[in-house]
Amino acid sequence: MSIIEERREDREKCNDKGFFFALTPDRVLDAVEASGLLCTGRCLTLNSFENRVYDVEIETEEDLDPKNPSSKRRIVKFYRPGRWTMNQILEEHQFLQDLCDAEIPAIAPLPFPDGKTLQKTKESEIWYSIFPKVGGRAPDELSDEQLIRIGRLLGRIHNVGASKQAKERLRINPSTYGNTNLEFLLKGKWLPLDFESRYRTVVEKICKIAEPKFQSLHAQRIHGDCHLGNLLWNNSGPFFLDFDDMVIGPEIQDIWLIVPGRDSDAVRQRETLLEGYREFRRFDTATLKLIEVFRALRYIHYTAWLAKRWEDPAFPLAFPQFGTHQYWNTQVEDLEEQLERIANV
Repeated sequence: MSIIEERREDREKCNDKGFFFALTPDRVLDAVEASGLLCTGRCLTLNSFENRVYDVEIETEEDLDPKNPSSKRRIVKFYRPGRWTMNQILEEHQFLQDLCDAEIPAIAPLPFPDGKTLQKTKESEIWYSIFPKVGGRAPDELSDEQLIRIGRLLGRIHNVGASKQAKERLRINPSTYGNTNLEFLLKGKWLPLDFESRYRTVVEKICKIAEPKFQSLHAQRIHGDCHLGNLLWNNSGPFFLDFDDMVIGPEIQDIWLIVPGRDSDAVRQRETLLEGYREFRRFDTATLKLIEVFRALRYIHYTAWLAKRWEDPAFPLAFPQFGTHQYWNTQVEDLEEQLERIANV
């Protein structure tokens, strides 16, 4: 029996013990109504692997604004149990509120009757928050003008991010995204024996080379998961969603994820984005050399992220290749390729 099959059997034996299993539809509506709102009963599950997110329609005495059809809807977000502490989630909320106070497009959580933005469900004690619904579309491709506007937005976001500290949030560096995740994978015996040595060796070498590069890096509050899937566009312009992965790190982490490519066109697009960024914030061009380091750390972090959530039934269904011989072969080869790139910078 393979390691993944063993994990699947373990998961089937404990399906009633944790994660979101206790979060039934009636409890979702109960949680929203505990905030003082009255639900119509219409509830739509939104796409989210990390958390559970729902679009809920509420009763209101006000007429529906034809220019804002989302005014009768709320987004309720249930945070994955055990991932973040209360204080860590509140630091995410503080960042969002800081952005709104600076008149930067962001969606901050709505206060509950007690003035707080975070509550726990009664039955399962899962942290949750309620947000206004803001419409927008995900752009398929970005024009140069859009890249410039996104750059301006990121520059403003980073200005606000630098204005306060977040002492509880994770720092992105070779230790947290590299060695700690490697230790988890090895301790949990996720790696097949025929790949364990190669994977451990390449991750350790990447972290050893990367560590000195982080010692003098400026780190602050950033989005942390700033890829195009978390970007929407409406009549007011671009705005970012899902600050759940907010971390303390250098600004380049957000910038490279918007334009992740390596070819000449990607380099040109990234410089176009930075053209807008520099209108609002100074950018250290030397950090561009660290893109391949951050790409390698993201590979490692992503693999550990999957392993840590494998007991959640949604993950084996969505990622059937995880843990297979082909998966680990690809991971090792990609990281060895990244090591070569990093060593030559």
